[in-house]
Amino acid sequence: MTERDEALEEALTAASDEMGLQTWYRDCVRPLLRMPETQWPQCCGSSCEPCNQTLVEVARRTRARLGIADAT
Repeated sequence: MTERDEALEEALTAASDEMGLQTWYRDCVRPLLRMPETQWPQCCGSSCEPCNQTLVEVARRTRARLGIADAT
């Protein structure tokens, strides 16, 4: 694993822990990190687990920890 990968993993782990996102859902956040926020999913109101809004918030916090701005 490269230094960049380690930083990503640390940021994703910290953001997930902060938001209470279980380990097995972290792979759902990874694609969001490569997309502009305008393409991120919104909550559909169907009580999904995890809610898309949780995934989005973890992605935002991960980017913030890495100092990455939205790639619009």
